[in-house]
Amino acid sequence: MNQKLTPKQKALAINLDTNIYGTFAEIGAGGASRTIAKAMSAYDKDFSDAIYGKEAKNRYVTQNRLRKMLRYEVALIEERLNRENNPGRKFFSYANTVTTINFDKTLKGHGWVGLRFQLDEKEDYNEIVFHVKFNENDATLQQETLGSLGVNLIYGAYNLSDNPRKLIESLYDDISTDNVEIDMIDFSGPAFTYVDNRLMSLQLVKNGMTDAVIFNPEGNNMLPADILYKKNIFAVRGSFRPVTLVNIDMFERGLEMFMKDSSCSFEETVVLFEITISNLRASGDIDERDFLDRVDVLAKLGYTVIISNFSEYFRLIDYFANYTSGKIGVAMGVNNLLDVFDENYYKNLSGGILEAFGKFFRQDMTVYLYPYKDPETHELLTSNNLRVSDNLKELYKYFKLNKRIVDIKDYNPNHSEIYSREILNKIANHESGWENQVPEGVAEMIKERGMFGYKEELKLKEFS
Repeated sequence: MNQKLTPKQKALAINLDTNIYGTFAEIGAGGASRTIAKAMSAYDKDFSDAIYGKEAKNRYVTQNRLRKMLRYEVALIEERLNRENNPGRKFFSYANTVTTINFDKTLKGHGWVGLRFQLDEKEDYNEIVFHVKFNENDATLQQETLGSLGVNLIYGAYNLSDNPRKLIESLYDDISTDNVEIDMIDFSGPAFTYVDNRLMSLQLVKNGMTDAVIFNPEGNNMLPADILYKKNIFAVRGSFRPVTLVNIDMFERGLEMFMKDSSCSFEETVVLFEITISNLRASGDIDERDFLDRVDVLAKLGYTVIISNFSEYFRLIDYFANYTSGKIGVAMGVNNLLDVFDENYYKNLSGGILEAFGKFFRQDMTVYLYPYKDPETHELLTSNNLRVSDNLKELYKYFKLNKRIVDIKDYNPNHSEIYSREILNKIANHESGWENQVPEGVAEMIKERGMFGYKEELKLKEFS
């Protein structure tokens, strides 16, 4: 298993394995009577509807359609094959529903890929489902990539199910991350009862398989296109380690202004709390427990989380603009805005800071700026008195005059001296006085679950 196999070698290994047997739907496959029970391609919509039933709004490239296909095909295997005549055989069904690049090359193509399979003939079925976005500019190349993904998925399911992280990595064996993006994945079934799909989402971003993943307060992975498409978007970036009253005040006051300024309805608006991979790596490699601590607290408060590799703000806004032409609002503190105006962040861009500003301060995007009180000088910094480089002052004035940057005015001044690092130090050192600086219920959650080092420090004190 240390040596990576090519998709052809994997396909041969799958075909020679007499213990697995299944079907392929909507994919062309060669003859392999010991492994493949049926291969079909239902490209005609009427024919597809006759097999799997009609879809709401006539949408065929959906997760619901894929799961319906997988379960229908497995049910047929179980119905038509006698278990007594096939002792030891583990059944599977592979399916995909995709659309490749169009003739005008304006739509790159995307789709859903999945596998429903057994690891033991007496166990229930497992499912692995993921969404792909094609980046290649040729339909034939996209089809070949899809075929390799399918082989990698089947091989990985039967050889790496005990290590989902390696399974995810293996999906790209012999495939470049430049060719295809996986932006949502979901594991379910008895083999994956211990798997937290949020951690699996994290692997996608960590491994460069996608730029961002989103999951809701229930911990379910969401397809970015489904949640962001044609919506107004309001985002707050932070470390949220832990969430403080400042974070919530910034979010609530900023959102109020955004809704009023944009004349948006809540039904048309998506609210996201963003954590970047660079933030998760701030103290070295990613600590998965620390990651889950942060998102669990946000989930308790009812917020949707986006994990991204966008260290620069303009990349986040550019990402949103790929899905919507609606209004975009970002709440941030003064220190974050100063980073936006730091030219050192844009040395890798051919157009430098001007290119970044063109993507960040786009039409219908507004920064809602939360004031910052300097802990040493006690000076309150707002958009009116923060200092940017002399060569950027006129640009800054332009964005301010055109209301691309506006101050959050109705903030709570009682929160101006709450600093997350001080709270974190108190939690780790088992000191009191931080509990009233976090949202209601958060302190109890941190203590009960031993988040951010709380219980570990307590035990050390008890035995010292």
